[in-house]
Amino acid sequence: MSQVAKHDHLIGIDLFSGAGGMSLGAEMAGVSVKYAVEKDVHAAQTYQTNHPNTIMINADIRKFTTIPNDIGEGTTVLFGGAPCQGFSTSNRRTNNRENSDNWLYKEFIRILSLWEPDWVVFENVTGIIEMESGAFFKDIVEDFKNAGYTCSYGILNAADFGVPQKRSRLFLIGSKHGKKIKLESTDNEPRVTVRDALFDLPNLENGAKTNMAPYAQKADNAYASQMRGNLKLCSGNLVSRNADYVLKRYEHIQQGENWTSIPDALMQNYTDSSRCHTGVYHRLKEDDVSVVIGNYRKNMLIHPWSNRGLSVREAARLQSFPDDYIFTGSIGFQQQQVGNAVPPLLAKYVFENIVGEV
Repeated sequence: MSQVAKHDHLIGIDLFSGAGGMSLGAEMAGVSVKYAVEKDVHAAQTYQTNHPNTIMINADIRKFTTIPNDIGEGTTVLFGGAPCQGFSTSNRRTNNRENSDNWLYKEFIRILSLWEPDWVVFENVTGIIEMESGAFFKDIVEDFKNAGYTCSYGILNAADFGVPQKRSRLFLIGSKHGKKIKLESTDNEPRVTVRDALFDLPNLENGAKTNMAPYAQKADNAYASQMRGNLKLCSGNLVSRNADYVLKRYEHIQQGENWTSIPDALMQNYTDSSRCHTGVYHRLKEDDVSVVIGNYRKNMLIHPWSNRGLSVREAARLQSFPDDYIFTGSIGFQQQQVGNAVPPLLAKYVFENIVGEV
């Protein structure tokens, strides 16, 4: 009997679902996701395309006022992550209690109290722990406890769970039945590298617009084989078109280097190039995991071998989305969906811990 069939009595609702990375990980672990709530129409469309058996509620979460009565019988889990920009340590302007986005987690608590599921999984950026010297996160934990949940939490690095990316996320797990979950790194070695993730994907040029394309190589490692399955073609071969002067900058940057390798003469349009973030104009190292795939177009994240940015599919590979996962909308919306997602393989580990307690 397959794992999914064995645990199909786990029933989930995904809040702030985005393109569906967390739902995909939950499904891999055996959760049947019945409903998803996502305000953004483009992310909701991608979600629905890839999760046809889940009912997508494309609306502001504040309009989600009643729990549907057709959820079904079984162990229940509410999961998701409130928009995290306000909690980010790299966004100090909004990293405070006054930012209204920082209160969207209260909507999470509202629905938690409305439904009272057996389990709850709240995911967010690690900066939420540091905010207001820890006071804000302490309040969040208290809200979960006051709703009747025994809380466990931990910070997990996606690279420890088969994702070719250094991406740390906070997971807060609550149990209605007094159970504790121990979240810990697996320290898997060797880690999946950028080369493992990207080597077999189509060869593309700056500004590529061919959505479907054949693979360039045979999969020669377990991760690539896992991602592509039996596909002959893959989607998402879309690359932002960079200006010629940007491509000239790329030529000076070796793997693992960033904007500091660019000659000053090529950085004249910056008022003060010394104030650039270290993640800007970073070329990925093929023999290591990737840096965080966030807003990779804005940060000018550079392909390890080609003088261009990453394609949507390449970024999705670095997030552990399988190649049959289709992103919809314009290239900008697709890039945003991939960058904002929870890596599915990381989410899978978290939900497997809950499955093991059922």
